[in-house]
Amino acid sequence: MTAGRLIPLGIICSTAVFYAVVERRRPYNRQPFFREGFFTDFFWYTIVQSFVLGFAITGFVQWLDGVTGLSRLQWVTTWPLWLQMLFFLLVHDFYIYWFHRWQHSNKYLWRVHEAHHSVKEVDWVAGSRSHVLEIAINQTVEFAPIVLLGASPFVWVFKGIIDAVWGMYIHSNINVRSGWLQRIINGPEMHRWHHAVDVMDTNFATKFAFWDWIFGTAYLPSSKPSGYGLVGGERSRFPGNYFLQQVFAFRRFDNESATTGRESRAHHETAPDDKSLPAT
Repeated sequence: MTAGRLIPLGIICSTAVFYAVVERRRPYNRQPFFREGFFTDFFWYTIVQSFVLGFAITGFVQWLDGVTGLSRLQWVTTWPLWLQMLFFLLVHDFYIYWFHRWQHSNKYLWRVHEAHHSVKEVDWVAGSRSHVLEIAINQTVEFAPIVLLGASPFVWVFKGIIDAVWGMYIHSNINVRSGWLQRIINGPEMHRWHHAVDVMDTNFATKFAFWDWIFGTAYLPSSKPSGYGLVGGERSRFPGNYFLQQVFAFRRFDNESATTGRESRAHHETAPDDKSLPAT
C-alpha cells in the first residue's frame, strides 16, 4: 500500500479512535460501546463494504473517463485547489440534501435508505450503515465529476477524508454545543434528530446545515429524542444480518411495508412543541 493511501487511512482511523474515546468521556446518551449491531456496522459496512465499493467506483469512474475522455477538457484544472474543493463540497452537498429528501418521500428510494435509519443507538460508526446501492449511487455522483471535470487528484483524496471524518462526527454520541455554528455547519445536535423516532422530514443536510435552514427543514429543540431508528412494522422486521439487510430492501410491497420514512413516522410522531431554533 502506498503512502498516498496510508496517510488518508491513518487520518480516518485516528479520528475514529478520537470519537470513540470522546463518546466515553462526554456522551450525549448513556449507551454501551458494543451496542446492538456494532459489529455489523464496523466490520461489514465500515471495512468490507467501503473497501469493495471504493475499488468498484474507482474502476467505473476510470472506465467512464476512458470512454468519454471528458477529463482531457480540463474544465476546472486551472482553478486553485481551494476553489476546486469548495466547488465540489458545495455542489455535492446540495445534491445530497435534495436526494436525501426524495429518499424520505419516495417508497422505492426509501427501501435503499431505511437501512441507514435502522440503527437504534446512534454513534460514530452508525453512519456507515447504508445500503450498498445507496452508497454506489451517491459516491459515483460525488466522485465521477471530480475526475471528469479534470480536478486535481488531491480533491478526490481530501474529499474522501472529509466525508469519512464528517460522517463519523454528525452521527457521534458526543454532547456537543456548537451554538450559532449549527446554523452553518452540520453536527450531531441536528443530525441525531434526523434519526429520532419523534419527528419526520427534518435535518437532511450532511455537511452544511444552512440547506435545512434555507429550505425550511431545520429542527433543533432543546429536548432530547426519545429514541432512534425505524418505527412500526419496519422496526420489528428489519434483520440484523448484513446480507439480509441488503436483500430486505427488495421485499414485496404490501399494505404494511409500502411506506416511506415520512409516512411511517407520521403515525408515530410525538415531537415536542419546544423548538428553541425553529425552522425558517
